[in-house]
Amino acid sequence: MRFSDPCESVRFVLSAFLNFMPVGFDFEFEARAEGFSVIAGVDEVGRGCLAGPVVAAACILDPNKQLPAGLNDSKKLSEKRRSEIGEQLKQSVLAYAIGQIEADEIDQINILQATIRAMHAAIASLELRPDLLLIDALQLKEVPIPQKAIIKGDSISASIAAASVLAKTYRDELMHRHDIDFPGYGFAAHVGYGTAAHFDAIRRLGPCRLHRKTFRGVV
Repeated sequence: MRFSDPCESVRFVLSAFLNFMPVGFDFEFEARAEGFSVIAGVDEVGRGCLAGPVVAAACILDPNKQLPAGLNDSKKLSEKRRSEIGEQLKQSVLAYAIGQIEADEIDQINILQATIRAMHAAIASLELRPDLLLIDALQLKEVPIPQKAIIKGDSISASIAAASVLAKTYRDELMHRHDIDFPGYGFAAHVGYGTAAHFDAIRRLGPCRLHRKTFRGVV
């Protein structure tokens, strides 16, 4: 592979490096060396969906317990493995919480603000108060807790990866239930993402109350 722009080559190598870095406790170990002790990973799922809520999870891992085998960014796991890891995490973490913002509110405030609001809700619902947040890519300026935004954090930080799995499994289960309440849209298959089958269902049936009316292709 050849690149005409040296910067493009550097970006490619960096992207490949980040994609293959193993999930681990490096960021958490560094934070503990700096004096932090209750570290929460925060991530979201469903930001790009046409329907359903945007969901965030905040998760505080127990540093004395082994990580579930294969823990990674939820998008890189099979549905079966993701579900297994999610159940293991629920039994082993010190605390976790979910925050979600529904489609009508997303339409009112935009998806970025809804994502931030979902993260706020998840953090506020934790039974333990964290003294540091590790967040996948975002900064939560209104949260008065020290924090670090980590690019591709769900692929390299165990705490963020755990949050991504918990958020994804929660949202998928929710959309599977919605498939019963809103038949014909195929929510159990695509969980709200913009697949060809989903766009076809919207054309045939029109949008339902789960749909984000401000998203392109919905109305």
